[in-house]
Amino acid sequence: MSCDRTRHRVPQDGVGEKAKELLENGFRLGLVSARERDDAFCVVYLFLAGRPDRRVEVECRVGKDNPELRSLANLCFPAGRFEREMADLYGIRPVGHPKARRLVRHAHWPEDWYPMRGDAGRAPEFNGKEHFPFVTVEGPGVYEIPVGPVHAGLIEPGHFRFSVAGETVLRLKARLWFVHRGLEKLFEGRPSGAAVELAERVSGDTSVAHALAHSLAVEDALGVQLPDEVHRLRALLVELERLYNHVADLGALANDVGFGLANTHAQRIREQLLRMNAAVTGHRLLRGAIHPGGVALRGLPDAGRLRSIADDVAEVADLTLRNTGVYDRLAGTAILPPEDAHALGCLGYVARASGVRTDARLDHPAAGLPVTEVGATAGDVLARYTVRRDEYAASTELACHLIETHSGPRQYETEASRRAVRGGVGIVEGWRGTVVHRVEIDDADRIVRAKIVDPSWFNWPALPVAMADTIVPDFPLANKSFNQSYAGNDL
Repeated sequence: MSCDRTRHRVPQDGVGEKAKELLENGFRLGLVSARERDDAFCVVYLFLAGRPDRRVEVECRVGKDNPELRSLANLCFPAGRFEREMADLYGIRPVGHPKARRLVRHAHWPEDWYPMRGDAGRAPEFNGKEHFPFVTVEGPGVYEIPVGPVHAGLIEPGHFRFSVAGETVLRLKARLWFVHRGLEKLFEGRPSGAAVELAERVSGDTSVAHALAHSLAVEDALGVQLPDEVHRLRALLVELERLYNHVADLGALANDVGFGLANTHAQRIREQLLRMNAAVTGHRLLRGAIHPGGVALRGLPDAGRLRSIADDVAEVADLTLRNTGVYDRLAGTAILPPEDAHALGCLGYVARASGVRTDARLDHPAAGLPVTEVGATAGDVLARYTVRRDEYAASTELACHLIETHSGPRQYETEASRRAVRGGVGIVEGWRGTVVHRVEIDDADRIVRAKIVDPSWFNWPALPVAMADTIVPDFPLANKSFNQSYAGNDL
């Protein structure tokens, strides 16, 4: 579907004024991407607005002899984090940033090594230091509880530092980037049609959404137009991915408050969905079906079976919430107020549970779909549970509609008709929220820059906000209600 796209090249001192204008007119900052070009860095700010789909890129050049850029952190919170990321990976300093401390780079990283630069070479010897200054909270009876980075379950590493008085959390600080893999660097130099396997592995449980966002970005850059039927098949895969993840979360949330029966049933249902995925694409996590210029399905799911499973899920959710012990633990726990969710730029079910209206299927559609919007306003764990529950039902109906109205082949392939003249952007509503990819492709049909933003990038900072004045034993429950990706954030 068509969208309104504009691009502005502005001097360094003009970025703030343009950003302020866009933010005041309903746009949000979708990503910030830097790229090294000859004697300068090119920095691109992507601003997004939906209904109708609008995309504005603001580009400026930063000299390599003195790489500084006026900070936009005072205009919006996400900008400050993107700037800290650029400072760590490119050495572009955000002038006027209120908290310009390290973000990606742990303390043992060498001071003057910026891995995204062309002359970075291999990583030098680490300096052996390991110091990360946490803000100290002082007062009578206040103490600290460190959790992680190695955890007791099969989850990825992240360090959480609690400052507490009794059991009440006064402050929570999350330290991430233990699984930073330099993934964006690995895209560089790959042919435009041969990098989707990397995209599928940005975050393993979001393989489809990242593969699709990458493919849409490549197609946008190369000017590839696909028929509506292809976009609808791809949308079906995204909904199948949403289903198996949401039902797993419904079970895990019940399990975290001791209601293991619901989790057992949820895992049983998830297994049924994974087997269905394998029949549709040949892979339980739906990998290998989406690629730039095409899609390939082995078959279509049975709509009747999907509706039967949805009835099963609804029964499990009803069983869970009718348990007064479970309900009392979920209701009123870890509240994220709507104003904070909006200020932090939250996405997906985290945002929708706090009353923020956001859904890339409607804001930035690749095809017209009958999407049923789901939301809540309480912003607590219960709201994040019920949003998942209701999204499961709505996603099932959307998937069944796509199956029952499909016509034409289940496999499609096309070639690009021309080479790139600019970067391309792909936007997808993954199960956690909006996934955005931006690529630049050279005349040799190779990727020279890939910028990836998982919704976890926007949602992780909201967890400490929701944990304020919550008790320590509720942290596993609150954390699971957000269920953000470490890998998707750390890249």
